[in-house]
Order: sequence, then structure tokens, then C-alpha cells
Amino acid sequence: MKPYSESCDQNKYPILDVLKIELAHTKHLLEIGSGTGQHAVFFGAQMPDIIWQTSDRLEYHPGIQLWLADSRLDNVLPPIELDVALNHWPQQTFDAIFSANTAHIMSAPEVEHMFTGVGNLLTTGGRFCLYGPFNYHGNYTSESNARFEQWLKNRDPNSGIKDIDDLHRWAEPPGLRLAADHEMPANNRILVWVKQ
Repeated sequence: MKPYSESCDQNKYPILDVLKIELAHTKHLLEIGSGTGQHAVFFGAQMPDIIWQTSDRLEYHPGIQLWLADSRLDNVLPPIELDVALNHWPQQTFDAIFSANTAHIMSAPEVEHMFTGVGNLLTTGGRFCLYGPFNYHGNYTSESNARFEQWLKNRDPNSGIKDIDDLHRWAEPPGLRLAADHEMPANNRILVWVKQ
């Protein structure tokens, strides 16, 4: 049976509206943390001109493969193994990278590793679109995000909502400049960095 994430269904249309703008000139995209595979097949069907490379840790690959098999999309590729904490990033480059609901379940060092890897893989002018909840200058954007943070910490003390100031600090060394900050439903954002 295919894995299912309710949040993927709830957020896919608002995310799509932003991605259609930010990825208008994209040809080859890497998704970091494809999870169930739902986002990949939905966005791949809606943006057929983009080659969508799925990726995640190996334990998620069977579920992603089930979604891909049902979708029969030529432009969505089978998952490659990618754990941002390990140094086995793909060898090819991409003109866009997308990741949704990943940064807050990672530790701070893992997110820093992700930014370094993204910077190495993106071509000049390429875009990194990161979806999820974020804090701003040490403050939560909502009470629900503060409660969500507590739930995350109870589950894994190393996880938690990341602050925009830390993201800026991690994005600078690999040459990533924040180009857009899109407000999304349910107190989420899409942050977009461009490779210099």
C-alpha cells in the first residue's frame, strides 16, 4: 500500500502556485527528502517540462517507487539515495532544488550540510526552494508554530523550527542569496535562494 501524507495533499496547490513562478525556467530539479513521493508525482504532472529527480534515505524508496509506478510520469525519476548528513551527494548539477517539510525535522548541523550540498549542486542562477515553518530573529510567527516546536522537541531534541538568521549564515558560504520569501497557508513559508 502506498504511503500517504495528509499535509502533502493540504499544501500542494499553494506550493504549486509559487513553484510555477520560481521554477519557470527550470529544466532539471532535485527534490531533497521526497518522503512519500506524493509531491513529486503531483508537481511532476503539473510541470511536465521539468525533469524531477526524487531522493531520500533508502527506507523511503519503496513508498516513493509505488507512487511513481502509479503515476507513469516520464519526467519524474526514481529516487536516488541522499542523506544530507552523509557525504554522498549526486555528482551531476541541477538548475533547481526543492525541499518541503525537512528543515524542521533535521538537526542544525544537518541543515547546514544541506545548504553546503545545495550550493555545490546548483548551477549559477539556480534556485533552492525550501518550504516549511521558520522563525524570524528568535521569534515564532504563530502560537501554533510554538506548539509544533514543542512537539518536535519532545519527539527529537535535535529537531526544531529553524531561524532565518541561521539560514542566512549557512547559505552565505556556498554562495546562496535569499531572493524571495513567500507567505503560505498554515503559518508556513517558501524561502527561495539563488546561487551566485
